[in-house]
Parts: sequence; C-alpha cells; structure tokens
Amino acid sequence: MAIIGLITLLGLIFIPDWWVSRATEARIYDSVEEIPENRVGLLLGSSKYMADGQLNLFYLYRNEAAIELYEAGKIEFILASGDNGREGYDEPSTIKDDLMAAGIPSEKIYLDYAGFRTLDSVVRAKEIFGQESLTIISQPFHNERAIYIAQKNGMEAVGYNAQDVGGNEGTRVLIRENLARTKMFFDLIFGAEPKYLGEKIEIE
Repeated sequence: MAIIGLITLLGLIFIPDWWVSRATEARIYDSVEEIPENRVGLLLGSSKYMADGQLNLFYLYRNEAAIELYEAGKIEFILASGDNGREGYDEPSTIKDDLMAAGIPSEKIYLDYAGFRTLDSVVRAKEIFGQESLTIISQPFHNERAIYIAQKNGMEAVGYNAQDVGGNEGTRVLIRENLARTKMFFDLIFGAEPKYLGEKIEIE
C-alpha cells in the first residue's frame, strides 16, 4: 500500500507538470521579434524584495521583460497584477512606480490590486478588465501555468519569458511550481474563482 500511495503522490505532482508544459509550449516566446502583438500585457507581480532584504530577481526580470515588449511595440498597455491584501504591502503600485521610472507613461499602466494568485490575475484580466486576448509576462514556468489557466477560461494568451533565476532560490521556486500545478488542476476541476471580482474596468 505504501508503494501504491507513493506512486499516486508522484503522479499527482509530475503528470500535471508534464501536461501543462506540453499543452502550452507553442504559446511561449523568448524572442521579442517573434512574439505576436497584443493590446495588453499582463505582468504577474511578485514582491520586490526577498525576506533577507535583497532585490528579488524574479521581480526585476519580469519588469524588464514588460518594458522590452512595450518599447518594441508588442503591447500597448501593461496590466500589473499583484497582491495588495495587507496594509503596507502593495505589489501593483510598486511595479507601476518602477515602470514609470523606466519611462513607461502612467496612462499606459493599469493596476489589479486583487491578483492574490495566478488564477486570480488571469481570470480577473478577462472578467474585470475585459481582455479575451493578452500577453502574459513572467518566468517560463509561471507563463506555462498562467497560459493553461487562460486557455481553460476561453482566452487567447501567449507568454513572453522573462529571464529565469538560477541558484538555490530558482530551485526552490521550481519545486513550489510543481505543487502549484497540482493545486491548479484541482482548482480548475472544482471551479475555483478569484477571491474578489467587482466592477469592470475598461483599458483605454
């Protein structure tokens, strides 16, 4: 029984991981020249700083990728989605400040303060911000999961890969990603919805 349980557990972890990568590989781009244009880029948020106070490279590289797409004319607007669930913590506003410092006009940046997890960010991009087609901006592993969620919600999405992060932190994040994909499958099966929806916001 223990062996059967172990095999089942490994299947629950590795089959979703393989399936998501396979289902989204044709929608992922590393080249700004090759990626198709979309009106809106969904920039998936993260904390700017790590627990030890160092700059979070996942955050930095995602912002750089969004700036690259905007400057190349591949997106017209950036929808920065992140967590603003507790006092003094505001991922979307921090992202906006850094994008503006890099030369992106304020009116080209929209904020989603209720992007508490990837499913929330993607579904809200459709239900609140009215986007049926968009470019998702994050690291490759994250883009795959976000695109899969978009596909299951009837959206046309492509992903632009921000530079990945190596070392111990990169390894820890990839391990968490395997578990996140398993959870995503259960969320989709049982119809999980964003924590908050609310009034629609037009990107114009």
